[in-house]
Amino acid sequence: MKSESKVAVLLCTYNGSKFIRKQLDSIVNQIHLNWVIYASDDGSTDETLDILKEYQTRLGEDRVFILEGPRRGFAWNFISLLNVVHDDTVYYAFSDQDDVWLDDKLQRAVLMLDALDHEIPALYCGRTMLVDEHDQCIGYSPLFSKKPSFRNALIQSIAGGNTMMMNNVAKDLIIKTPRWEEIVSHDWWIYIVITGCGGNVIYDPNPTIKYRQHSDNLIGSNISMLARMKRIRGVLDGKFQLWIQKNISLLALTDIKLTSDNEMLIKQFNDARCAGLIKRVCLFRKIKMYRQTYFGSVAFALAILFKKV
Repeated sequence: MKSESKVAVLLCTYNGSKFIRKQLDSIVNQIHLNWVIYASDDGSTDETLDILKEYQTRLGEDRVFILEGPRRGFAWNFISLLNVVHDDTVYYAFSDQDDVWLDDKLQRAVLMLDALDHEIPALYCGRTMLVDEHDQCIGYSPLFSKKPSFRNALIQSIAGGNTMMMNNVAKDLIIKTPRWEEIVSHDWWIYIVITGCGGNVIYDPNPTIKYRQHSDNLIGSNISMLARMKRIRGVLDGKFQLWIQKNISLLALTDIKLTSDNEMLIKQFNDARCAGLIKRVCLFRKIKMYRQTYFGSVAFALAILFKKV
């Protein structure tokens, strides 16, 4: 089974010359052939732009577009690209500069999204294979089994942006994000918006990308015990609470329509966050928000107890 749906690959770059050829080659070698690369460079001073131009010359200017990034951080580099893609695009896939895609990455996402109602916002995301600088597998991102939902999205991001693909209705929601407002993380924000507006989220348990872990990437994996302890410390020092407040504040500024149930959930969530200990615990038990893992659930329970949500 094949699909001819056109995919815009939104590639954001910044001093990525060390690994970007491998990522570009993995895009070129996709089973799904109908793709166009939109590369937004945020001010590279290495050979990144030369490499992009080399691939543009080889593949054609109709397959590789090179743009100047907004220089407002990686989140806005990705989101700003959604505004420049050609109108005949069906799906939008985010790409980091230093990963490697398995050859069925686009095909799996396209076929799953094709099966859904195109009038409803839809987002594909999934698990990743973690690799070192030499492409050796060092593990996998956590496998999540609970259903994606707004109750989960408000307190957890379940997938990296480098796994995400969305349809046009979802894209139209995301581009309503108020320009240059601070975004904690573009992948978390997208998960919140799509679920909040009643969209469909597909979480693929089968890894389709090799997610490179190295000293230069902005956001690495969170599977080690040290990373888990850091997350719990982040709860206790208020970082988790600050992130949640920034997401909620941005939701209030964004011209989108949440479902009636999710509008009520936001109100209940804010009431619970502000309540005294006993009432706070009772209210959170009532609204049944959840994280996907055991350690995440422990961290959230601590956040509730210490009023750090």
